[in-house]
Amino acid sequence: MEELLTYIGKGIVGHPDEFKVEKKVDGDVDQYLLTVHQDDFGQVIGRQGRTARALRAVVKAAAAKTGRRAQVEILE
Repeated sequence: MEELLTYIGKGIVGHPDEFKVEKKVDGDVDQYLLTVHQDDFGQVIGRQGRTARALRAVVKAAAAKTGRRAQVEILE
């Protein structure tokens, strides 16, 4: 899952070397923290949050196949 987020995220941002994915596990929920460069924050969120919603949907679908739940948080 981390590889998927890294692949998608680095394709979206202008500073791919500063894009990081951190995973935290809490019971049956995997939480992914995306750290992006300040200039790329709006790019990752997208217009009216569409890009962020799409990222979350992809991660949820992939996590559901493994029987787990997933959350994505975007940090500056």
